[in-house]
Amino acid sequence: MPIPIVDSHIHLFPESHLPTLAWYSPENPGPLGSQHSIDQYREATRSVPTSAQSQQPTYLRGFIFVETDRLSSVEEDESESEPGTTHGWRHALDEVSFLARIASGVSPIPGEGHSAEDRGLCLAIVPWAPVPGGPGTLAKYMALARERTGSDEVWQKVRGVRYLVQDKPSGVMLRSEFVEGLKWLGRQGLTFDLGVDARQGGIWQLEEAVQMLRMVYEGVDDDGDKVKVVINHMCKPNLRLSYASSDSITAHPEFLQWKSQITAMAHYPSTYMKLSGAFSEIPPLSADTEPDMTQLLERLQPWTDVVFDAFGPERVMFGSDWPVCNVGGGGNQVTWDRWRHVVESTLERGRFDTKQRADVWGQVAVRAYGVRI
Repeated sequence: MPIPIVDSHIHLFPESHLPTLAWYSPENPGPLGSQHSIDQYREATRSVPTSAQSQQPTYLRGFIFVETDRLSSVEEDESESEPGTTHGWRHALDEVSFLARIASGVSPIPGEGHSAEDRGLCLAIVPWAPVPGGPGTLAKYMALARERTGSDEVWQKVRGVRYLVQDKPSGVMLRSEFVEGLKWLGRQGLTFDLGVDARQGGIWQLEEAVQMLRMVYEGVDDDGDKVKVVINHMCKPNLRLSYASSDSITAHPEFLQWKSQITAMAHYPSTYMKLSGAFSEIPPLSADTEPDMTQLLERLQPWTDVVFDAFGPERVMFGSDWPVCNVGGGGNQVTWDRWRHVVESTLERGRFDTKQRADVWGQVAVRAYGVRI
């Protein structure tokens, strides 16, 4: 039987929403400065369902949407004393409404790049949420998010939240409100997507995340109340280290620091890792020339070996990081399939059995987020 792929990490935004994205600049829009909605995602994934060389055929079952870093603030309202200094919750809630239109298939707005038939692709929604505000703030925000979903059917697809910390100052994750906010998410049955950046942000972000996990999990006896933390993009390691051989990487101090923190994160059974984001961290690939896949796999293998050794295939999930992956992966026509090929070859090299392969391709995401396929 073909193995279903659950793409555990994609972003979507219509062109009309670009001004609400924190990373967008109209003066320098860059390759992501255009519409990236379901129409473009379908184009990127058109090569699925199968690969002729694969040991086990696969097909794309659907995706998990992860918030797209909207202009926002932990406070609900825009500052009245200094207009424009904060953005409140309005853009993040508008994003929830956009995803609700996709997930419900009801009344799609012309030009947003999706149709009613796309509803089946959207398996789960992970919106932004003001985690540093603590339980009370989170409860208020999530109630408003529920209103935006418009129906119980769509609300059931909201399976977790993300609050990016990779661009936040030191100490944010260790504040009592943040830690208590994560515990509140656990009691509600919601996951937390953790986004830290070892290469650009610094290894201290991973060290702080490990401290945060210890504070979240210690003293919580009931496993049912423990928040599931889904770690994004292998913590964005420095895949640009000079590569001469595998040994040149595995002996490098920066690699060893990253490995130590990844291993510490995996100590907690309620943590999961996304095998995603690598194309944003390596030197850019060409759109016109296919990369040397053997060379690419050898370059990535020290890092992927650590991920699988630490978490095991039962806690590692495939994710494309579309459309961000297009920036370094060669563009929308080729990137998604290139990353699928990388993951497929990594699983073959690791000699994983059929169940383990099915776990990585989709079943880990199903368990972590509690989705149905």
